[in-house]
Amino acid sequence: MSKKLTGNQIRQDFIDFFVEHGHTAVPSMSLVPGGDATLLFTNSGMVQFKDVFIGTDTKPYKRAVDSQKCMRVAGKHNDLEDVGRDDTHHTFFEMLGNWSFGDYYKKEAIAWSWQLLTEVWGLPKDKLYATCFKDDKGNVPQDDEAADIWKEQPGFEPSHVLFFGRKENFWQMAEFGPCGPCSEIHIDLGEERDNLHGTDHVCGVNGDCTRFLELWNNVFIQYNLFEDGRLEPLPAKHVDTGMGFERIVSVLQGVDSNYKTDLFTGSLEVLRSLTGHTEKDMLANFTPYRVICDHVRSAAFLIADGVVPGNAGRNYVTRMIIRRGARFGTKIGLTEPFLAKVAEAVIAEYGDFYPEMEKNKATILDNLTREEVRFARTVEAGTAHLQNHLDEIRASNKTSLDGHIAFDLYATYGLPFEISRDIAREQGLDIDEAGFTEAKNEHSKASGGGKAMGKLGGEDSEYFANIFKDLQAKGKLSASGVEYDPYNSPRVEGEVLALVVNGESVSSASLDDVVEVILPKTGFYIESGGQVGDEGYIRFSPSPSGRGQGEGWEIEITSVRRAAAATITHIGQVISGQPKVGDKAVAEVDITRRHNIMRNHTATHLLHKALHEILGDHARQAGSLVSPKYLRFDFTQPDGMTPEQIERVEKMVNEAISADMPVVKVTKSLDEAKKEGAMALFGEKYGEIVRTVSILDSDSLLSEKTESKYSFELCGGTHIDRTSDIGAFIIVSEGSAAAGIRRIEAVTGRGAYELINKRFKTLKQTAGSLKSSVEEVPAKVDALQDEVSELKKELANLRAQSALTTFNLQLANVQTVKDVNVLAVEIPDANVDTLRMLADRFREKYPKAGAAVLVTGTTVIAVVTEDLVKRGLKAGDLITGIGGKGGGRPNLAQGSLPEGNVTDALNKVAKSVEEKLK
Repeated sequence: MSKKLTGNQIRQDFIDFFVEHGHTAVPSMSLVPGGDATLLFTNSGMVQFKDVFIGTDTKPYKRAVDSQKCMRVAGKHNDLEDVGRDDTHHTFFEMLGNWSFGDYYKKEAIAWSWQLLTEVWGLPKDKLYATCFKDDKGNVPQDDEAADIWKEQPGFEPSHVLFFGRKENFWQMAEFGPCGPCSEIHIDLGEERDNLHGTDHVCGVNGDCTRFLELWNNVFIQYNLFEDGRLEPLPAKHVDTGMGFERIVSVLQGVDSNYKTDLFTGSLEVLRSLTGHTEKDMLANFTPYRVICDHVRSAAFLIADGVVPGNAGRNYVTRMIIRRGARFGTKIGLTEPFLAKVAEAVIAEYGDFYPEMEKNKATILDNLTREEVRFARTVEAGTAHLQNHLDEIRASNKTSLDGHIAFDLYATYGLPFEISRDIAREQGLDIDEAGFTEAKNEHSKASGGGKAMGKLGGEDSEYFANIFKDLQAKGKLSASGVEYDPYNSPRVEGEVLALVVNGESVSSASLDDVVEVILPKTGFYIESGGQVGDEGYIRFSPSPSGRGQGEGWEIEITSVRRAAAATITHIGQVISGQPKVGDKAVAEVDITRRHNIMRNHTATHLLHKALHEILGDHARQAGSLVSPKYLRFDFTQPDGMTPEQIERVEKMVNEAISADMPVVKVTKSLDEAKKEGAMALFGEKYGEIVRTVSILDSDSLLSEKTESKYSFELCGGTHIDRTSDIGAFIIVSEGSAAAGIRRIEAVTGRGAYELINKRFKTLKQTAGSLKSSVEEVPAKVDALQDEVSELKKELANLRAQSALTTFNLQLANVQTVKDVNVLAVEIPDANVDTLRMLADRFREKYPKAGAAVLVTGTTVIAVVTEDLVKRGLKAGDLITGIGGKGGGRPNLAQGSLPEGNVTDALNKVAKSVEEKLK
């Protein structure tokens, strides 16, 4: 190598090399593997081509090259625990790969591998080794073909071909299915890279030390493995290669760590600028640096692919690696948010090749900082509680902490299991992962499916409790705290009592700051019982004279929460000016959005009533979401609703809307409400005093009899005053939410109008295309369907007649082979039924001494007369004899031919008959 290549150049070299050799450059698929429920993340290069290998998909190309984004942080392939401990493991990595789908095979793959490594990249030929397959079970042939090809490569040392067994050199996609031998390329990095030098160990390829490094794996997919252990050759052979990008970059750049390549240079420089450490200082304590660089890179790519921090599944992984990276920051003295600064270096390094990084830069940086700030609020309290538990188990001579306790630490303080485990293992202890998972699953089931926003809560309650005590001492708040009235006060005025930015109380906030605001009272609804929280604005309120304590400012509020008992905060972003503690302010709920929510919430009560009437009292609420755009209602029901039931429910709700029934909200004791028969709603917590929502059959508001109530429920949500305010109700979907739980999604009001308008436009467009009125569309469609059906029948008849004509013409070409009449013919555009009909015609023509093979596309049917069966000729033998697969009766078999030249296959029929006849 004449000059040191950058990581980006190396990646592009790889892609360009294979493009020059006829490959199509294919972009990386997302880290979220679409359509593959078996994987949490894309964890290898072959994931996007999996369906091609198992035969359920085809590509418009036979050769491909790519660099695939991969994550190995969960499940069978989980490298998390090794990240930071060494110089090679990563949670996120790229896999360079070239692919052949039934095109080239071992000869080309090996030759190109050698050419790229030695001629393009200039790796020393005498330092490279190739491993080939030798079955340690003795069932699969040794891959001498690959070994011989390696020995033919110019400058390759023949003694560097080594054979290994199934563990190292045989690849299987799954327990059964496509599989084959593989050939790995290793490099000898020199004695100085032997981490076990001077000890008794195996120093060699696939040995104990780090001197020999695997660079590239060429997988040759040539067999199909069956459940009974049989291996059969595949109709088409494939090549699947994978080369770890970070590994090859470290080799080509001559460094002894993936983290010392230019892929991480920018990230490390940012970290060193923040810590003030020299390079020597950094390398002396390299583990935190490695973990942070790896985790920030992973989180950035995940967020770019839409996986934001959260509490479950993929979202939990994003949250966990962000928080784990933040914790390792504290090990090198970083106490302020820093992850976004590192991420900027990641985006700068990868943005050109992965444009989604630059496109989603603001989202990546914002999510990293938000999550880091959230964690910073609770990590100290969480780790302190963890340490207390660890001290207790050590004192009791135990070595493992109960996983349920670990989950409590996550639920209360946001301390992920992986971080708790790190801390425990640093002290020679461990945590019961199975117990954590069990507790997490139990919590997930208990929490229901109706939350629009999913914060577990409690992370910083102590901090805000102290703010409340301070405000109470100053006489700014009473013992009851912030006054909360979301029902009657969509607009309130008051003094700004406190501002919290990045987890710290501040006297003022600046433009673009994400801030939490405490006012003496609020009319903003806090997310609860399935209803999402309010949004709106808090603005500076000047005095009547036009003068105030500060300049005009505005905060856009996106959520509201009860941060601690008696303390409610408004969370938002400063969009203008500089709000200050002590300013007079006005807080206004987005009333249009609120009204949309109110319509949807009252509609859920009407829907609940209708489900009881149509399905029965067993159909009880099991979760809900009330948002401004739509409502979602989960209910207990073993079976799916019929179309007629859905229509009846929708009609009943709309009739209740049209009845213009009053909606009455009353506060009373819980006991009184229960005695009156009020129904409890899912997800609500009830105190001694509750709010009831009654939908009355009439305007006789003085009547307190339960019989006069159309619906009567305990509910703390916001509702309209009359059912007619809902406007319209349309069920959008009905389906399964879980075992025994059904889910309805519906729209009301503006959403219903927009859906009606959209559907009516579609109907009018359809009517225009059919040249009919809207009312005539169903009849026109029925007529068109009948016409299409008739045309299909006519087409089928024409094709059958055409096939028969072709067949009759080909009868003149019947060959005689050992006194047998043999016909081999291709029938274009036919189907299996047509081929069977023609097979019957052949047997009518030749009741004895007849054998025929009929092909259309890749489908093949073979027929032989009974006398030939007795002579040893079977129909299935004819199919396999021409390279196909199939089965059936001895006198009639059906199968398939591989994609390729049908003429060649048909030319083999006569020879196959001759060989099989006795």
